[in-house]
Amino acid sequence: MAAWSGVFPAVTTKLKQDGAVDIGATQSSIDRLIKNGVSGVIVLPMLGENASLSIAEKETVVRAAKEVVAGRVPLLSGLAEISTEAAGEAARRYESFGAEGLMAFPSLGYKTDPRETAAWYKALAGASGLPIMIYNNPIAYGVDVTPAILAELADTPGIVAIKEETGDIRRVTDLYNAHGDRFRIFCGVDDLILESMALGAIGWVSGMTNAWPKECVEIFDLARAGRFADALGLYRLMTPAFHLDTHVKLVQYIKMAEHLVYGAPEWTRAPRLPLVGAERDHVVAVIRKTIADLAARERRAA
Repeated sequence: MAAWSGVFPAVTTKLKQDGAVDIGATQSSIDRLIKNGVSGVIVLPMLGENASLSIAEKETVVRAAKEVVAGRVPLLSGLAEISTEAAGEAARRYESFGAEGLMAFPSLGYKTDPRETAAWYKALAGASGLPIMIYNNPIAYGVDVTPAILAELADTPGIVAIKEETGDIRRVTDLYNAHGDRFRIFCGVDDLILESMALGAIGWVSGMTNAWPKECVEIFDLARAGRFADALGLYRLMTPAFHLDTHVKLVQYIKMAEHLVYGAPEWTRAPRLPLVGAERDHVVAVIRKTIADLAARERRAA
């Protein structure tokens, strides 16, 4: 079983202003993440605008990520398709490009019932040799992979982890009570990471780690060591920015954070449009305050 744990950022796909994929900026961002201590990277998540990219562009992103990761950490790819056949083909394709695991969404075109959801993931697990992390975000996608559904998947060895993003912190305990350590539980909500780890989560699929990898790894490592009191101050400081990870426009918000923190391009692909007006002002203000508060924290520690 893939022994994934730690901070796995859901990597944004950097784009140029004309919408073209910026491979150089994407590779630089991945290298920055690894140098700042992340334990794995996930390219082509929804945060990476998976559904907006062509097959050729997805291949370019995965192969470029494989090149820059260079074996330093596990490389996962998001998988977001509509039909079971297309999902299986995508799994084999990502495996051939060099991905070492999949973060798999439910069908994007149909809200499967529990029986269909279990069948979807069983078929996907049999389609390639890659281990799978289930992406469980019923708020966004209308499909909840419950503990009961996971019971149907417990005998499928290729399914190794779940990104828990129900927003209900009780689900972490329910998963452990139902399945023990059978599935590796990753927090999928930035503003629930400390709570999730207190209940036993062993990983974090994070959005804002793209902007602040060093600080996010610090929060995770302190919590993993049981030093929750030491982590709490930094967590509270960063929570206003972490809240941006839960909004429908998280792609624009997190790319804006990357832009302001280290100069990465903020551009997204339509139908996502650049932030404007009061919304842009609010997001920029949250990010700039986080930058200033982190700088003040560094000065106090010096």
